[in-house]
Amino acid sequence: MNIIIPMAGMGKRMRPHTLTTPKPLVPIAGKPMVHRIVEDIANTTNQKIEEIAFVISPAFGEEAERNLIAVAEKFGAKGRIFYQESPLGTAHAILCAEACLKGNVFIAFADTLFNATFSIDTNKDAIIWTQKVDDPSAFGVVKMDAEGLITEFVEKPKEFVSDLAIIGVYYFRDGENLRDEMNYLLENNIMSKGEYQLTDAMENMKNNGVKFYTGQVEEWLDCGNKDATLYTLERMLEIKKDLELMRHATSVVENSTIIEPCFIGANVSVKNAVVGPYVSLESGSSVEHAIISHSIVGAHSAVKNSIIKNSLLGNHVDCQSKSDELSLGDYSFKL
Repeated sequence: MNIIIPMAGMGKRMRPHTLTTPKPLVPIAGKPMVHRIVEDIANTTNQKIEEIAFVISPAFGEEAERNLIAVAEKFGAKGRIFYQESPLGTAHAILCAEACLKGNVFIAFADTLFNATFSIDTNKDAIIWTQKVDDPSAFGVVKMDAEGLITEFVEKPKEFVSDLAIIGVYYFRDGENLRDEMNYLLENNIMSKGEYQLTDAMENMKNNGVKFYTGQVEEWLDCGNKDATLYTLERMLEIKKDLELMRHATSVVENSTIIEPCFIGANVSVKNAVVGPYVSLESGSSVEHAIISHSIVGAHSAVKNSIIKNSLLGNHVDCQSKSDELSLGDYSFKL
């Protein structure tokens, strides 16, 4: 099985953090978001993952590319980098990794994390994972018949047709067929709302006899902005009880109170502080004479003489803010 992860967006709603770190590489309790996505996919199948294709912007840089290749290697797969230079839609993004569209293919857009216990039935033609939403007008949605087969794909409907939103997670038994259908869209300049849409390719596949089934996830977690990312951290800490045992063996906690759940990474120092609940202290960070809750503190950052909550601090941040809700990018200083 191959995995394709389109992730070329620049994450503007997550600035200033995404000015230096691509959004899918922002850590959630010790692991980048994209690592957690691959991890969840790997847990759904007993098939060997051969290749993991990351579709990125050329602006991500060499360090980000090395980190992505390392993620693939941790799962025994070959990591491959493909570029999407212009945002021309979901079908265009996937087709940038055309070389990996072969055999069984799992596609997951890197905008969100999901909590699910499903396993992939590789005998099915295609599976589209969905979740019910209150406002389906912002999503692609599906309509189903009584047997659970998808009868229609609708991209961002202006009028109600279904509340089953496509969450951006897909399985295709025949990657080559999907490739050919998306190439047809581009070759004939078939666009919806100014973009080449995966839903259009799937609609044509369905009309040609491919059977699409739906799968449900227990929870769909957004990482689109600071507050959404912090809520995702909260849920990850509640769901993933084995997060490297929650506290790395090389961390040092002195004269401090840890209110669980929290993640405390490698070589973290906590002295004379109250940390938690729902705090992630990434590797090499330090907290001294401070109170922190519902926050992420990036790698090699220092929080001292501060009271912070609902905050997202990047890497190499020096924070000495008395009391605040903060969103500080890498290499920031806050008094």
